[in-house]
Amino acid sequence: MVRWAILFFIIALIAALFGFGGIAGDAAWIGKILLVVFLILAVVSMLFGRKGPPVS
Repeated sequence: MVRWAILFFIIALIAALFGFGGIAGDAAWIGKILLVVFLILAVVSMLFGRKGPPVS
């Protein structure tokens, strides 16, 4: 998911470089949303992730 966020940020930079402001803004917004979703999922995964084998 981080790859997708970085990809959209790169698309936003390239679009802004060529003057496509609307596309650049949309790509940056999508990149931000994907980054936030990734961070939330990473934190949830760390908190509730798979535990080690039970000690018996």
